[in-house]
Amino acid sequence: MPNKTDGIVYELHPRPTTDEEGRPLLYAKPVIERRYNVDDLDDFCARYRGTSRGDMKRLFELFQDVAAMWLRDGQRVETPFGSIAPKLRLLGDHSDPNLVTGRDILYGGLEFIPSKEFTEKCDCSLKGFRRKEREPWERKKAMGQKELLGALQKSMHGRGYTTVKDFMDYSGLKRTTARRYLDGLCEGDNPAMRSYKEGQTRHYVPKNIGKEP
Repeated sequence: MPNKTDGIVYELHPRPTTDEEGRPLLYAKPVIERRYNVDDLDDFCARYRGTSRGDMKRLFELFQDVAAMWLRDGQRVETPFGSIAPKLRLLGDHSDPNLVTGRDILYGGLEFIPSKEFTEKCDCSLKGFRRKEREPWERKKAMGQKELLGALQKSMHGRGYTTVKDFMDYSGLKRTTARRYLDGLCEGDNPAMRSYKEGQTRHYVPKNIGKEP
């Protein structure tokens, strides 16, 4: 049967959980081939939806300003796209509510719940799906140890250490696969590398270089 040549491109990634034979279970995600921004939206609507240049940009700037004002007050904002509300985070582990004070609460970002109508309008299954030729986690095997080592050396050039993001840029691996590769180099009785955290970022360095802060 010939391969499908149209439809939404997807790729498969391994999950942390495995099947009965120890093989990682997979999940699918779309391959993002293009990213649209507000400038693209403004241009498209001016060309095909009868708006004037700048209308959509001004609309989104106004929405951002007003919605942020309400969200800063701890309110929920309902839109045709979905519902937006602030998330809170509780510091530490607590079981007694009487011991929790306002100082234990932190802003934890935003929660977005897409509306049912918008979700249905975005249904991309109508075009069907086709698989990407090679999965990112299979690319590691295809590259071979020599290519991975070369990518690792390039990502450390001039600094003596690498990070998951830097190694991703040079190897082409996805974040989970790149992290697993680097973590694997830090394991065993005689690991080739060691790692430590600096701020929120984990650094990976050859074992014989420097001392851990």
